[in-house]
Amino acid sequence: MSVLITGVAGFLGVHLASALLKDGETVIGIDNLSTGQIRNVRKLMDFETFHFMQFDVSDRRVLEFDLLYDVREIYHLASPASPKYYQAFPFDTIRANTDGTRNMLELALRNRAKLLYASTSEAYGDPERHPQPEEYCGNVNTWGPRACYDEAKRMGEVICYEYHHRFHVDVRVARIFNTYSAGLRNDDGRVISNFVTQAIGGEDITVYGDGSQTRSFCYVDDNIRGLRLMMKSKETNGEIINIGNPKEYSILEVAQLVKKLADSPSRITFHPLPKDDPKLRRPVIDKANRLLGWKPEIELDEGLRRTIDVYRAEFAAKVATPSSLR
Repeated sequence: MSVLITGVAGFLGVHLASALLKDGETVIGIDNLSTGQIRNVRKLMDFETFHFMQFDVSDRRVLEFDLLYDVREIYHLASPASPKYYQAFPFDTIRANTDGTRNMLELALRNRAKLLYASTSEAYGDPERHPQPEEYCGNVNTWGPRACYDEAKRMGEVICYEYHHRFHVDVRVARIFNTYSAGLRNDDGRVISNFVTQAIGGEDITVYGDGSQTRSFCYVDDNIRGLRLMMKSKETNGEIINIGNPKEYSILEVAQLVKKLADSPSRITFHPLPKDDPKLRRPVIDKANRLLGWKPEIELDEGLRRTIDVYRAEFAAKVATPSSLR
């Protein structure tokens, strides 16, 4: 039996694959490398039980690969996930979450496999209900720069619903709230990677708006543990579950904390808030706790310290390497 991870070269994909491989699983990873990094794939090549396919899951021909006939678990993570990339590649984002999701559900139907679809807290949009439980239907703008991601993820959930109810596919949906660690690309525009990179480099820490908007940050190890529990549990079949940290911080608080932990001389500067940027974001995780016994264990201070240490080491190594060798 093998496990398939789409989007394996991305942030969550490489962490999930590494965890599964270390536990002795055979993992097949698919990624078209549009936003994923080949260096992430190379990290996994040390495992003999890892197989990589560079391919686009939204292409129907993905179902023809012989290697996939033994797949029994599918983690469908493929999609640009940061505003910088999904706004640059809107149609690729839509296809990955619609055509790609349907292809993976067809594979699950054919193989009688279980599927976990990685949705997002962005399904709640700019919420009018706070905090957000799974039954809240959201407040999403279909006519704006974030819609290609928000609405594509919501449509992916709809396709999962139809396959579950019409064809009895074993499927579960994880609505993932902001996840972070050192594995985030330092150029992807997400808040933690931005702040840490800027603080270490002594650059201005850029806060959008007045910094009063809130987020809930979940360290990647906690997130991966939640996803794996969702896949293994029979009780999650046909369920949507929030995976995130219920502790809420303002963006300004996070900027100040990063500056303090990094002992950085950086100034905090303020810039216009992007269109449709959510003002509030915090998950209700009662369902995850009840069905999985799951809750986050790593506090923001500790997660940021780990992240800063790795980014700082990478920054030092880059500075020490002549530009001709980079």
